[in-house]
Amino acid sequence: MRLEQHLPRSCRYLPCDVVARDPRTAVVDLNEQGVPAALLRDADVVTMLGVWEYLYRPAEVLAALAAAGRPIVCSYCVTELSPRHDRRALGWVNDFSLAAFLALAAEHGYRPAVQRQLDDIQYLFKLVKVSAPDAARPGRVHVISYNNAGNFGDRLGFHVLNDVLPPQAEVTWGTLRPFSPVPEKFDLLVVGIGNSLFGDLLDDRLLQATAKARATVGIFGTQYRELWPAGNLAKLLDRLTVWYARYEEDVRIYGRGRTNVQHLGDWLINAFPMAIPTRERRLSIGPEILKPLPLDRTIQRIQAHKHVFSERLHPLLCALTSAEEVGYREQRETGAPGAGAVSGKFRSMLLDVFDRNYPEDVMFEVNRQAVARYKARVRLNTDELRARIGTLLR
Repeated sequence: MRLEQHLPRSCRYLPCDVVARDPRTAVVDLNEQGVPAALLRDADVVTMLGVWEYLYRPAEVLAALAAAGRPIVCSYCVTELSPRHDRRALGWVNDFSLAAFLALAAEHGYRPAVQRQLDDIQYLFKLVKVSAPDAARPGRVHVISYNNAGNFGDRLGFHVLNDVLPPQAEVTWGTLRPFSPVPEKFDLLVVGIGNSLFGDLLDDRLLQATAKARATVGIFGTQYRELWPAGNLAKLLDRLTVWYARYEEDVRIYGRGRTNVQHLGDWLINAFPMAIPTRERRLSIGPEILKPLPLDRTIQRIQAHKHVFSERLHPLLCALTSAEEVGYREQRETGAPGAGAVSGKFRSMLLDVFDRNYPEDVMFEVNRQAVARYKARVRLNTDELRARIGTLLR
């Protein structure tokens, strides 16, 4: 009831609880009685702080609120933020991830107008009803990436992004080099498909493109960080609705307290199942991975080997899901200025997966449990990204 102290004087507050908190309280057990329609008749906004975790039939409660069409301001402790909490011991009787909670809301015609992490374990939402015409309208998405390169990771990112877009989304694709003309009308701009932005890719044309969309999502990491001014990335981040950063190191270096920066992880790992290798001969991967080989055959070839050495980032990520031992060599800048500069992306990936780095040109044993945990964490983050894109297109 502390909420009442923060409301404008013109507001009238009606408490509702399983016990009478004061003489005004409407005593209702939502698990037994549901939501009495009379309570909502004169309400403009419904608040539910610390309530959803205790509901046995949350879908029925949400359906009743949806029938009244009222906005909902609520909190929820999502499962991915509370993995060490005994939810049943706390009296919580349901288990929604962030994506699952938003999906439940969407099933009843709600989208999050506000979505904000409050503390270590809970989110705050303002859920509003979506009108029928808006719900049926396909969103237009424009993607700017390097998917025209022969790079294994860039090509794979094309498919991973398509998997998280809503089925009704209409998608156009543009490239960073050469920079493709950006459509005049679209709803969501996606910058990157999981790979790196660096150097002169962060230019005025990319910044100008962000001004054309009502929402912008970045899905990328960084490399060769010492060779380009951080201010260029700061300008881009200022214009993004949210940046899903590839690695924690990206967040630490460039997030710096920004509320629109979230750690995604290297989401291309979603395309690589945990596999059992059979071939003893060491596989060495170099620039030949840039050849336009079929992606499925490339993944199967990498995962068939117990020992893999890679000079390319995402073949190494693929190998982590199968090989017994791996090794790598960081990419280095070959042209001037900056010749010899290290990309840094292998280090960032290894810190993300194993919470430690390994030296170059040395084969090391793969901790499969750590890789499996990382895959699970990235999958949860990807589900949240999928839900966020869905809400931005409504």
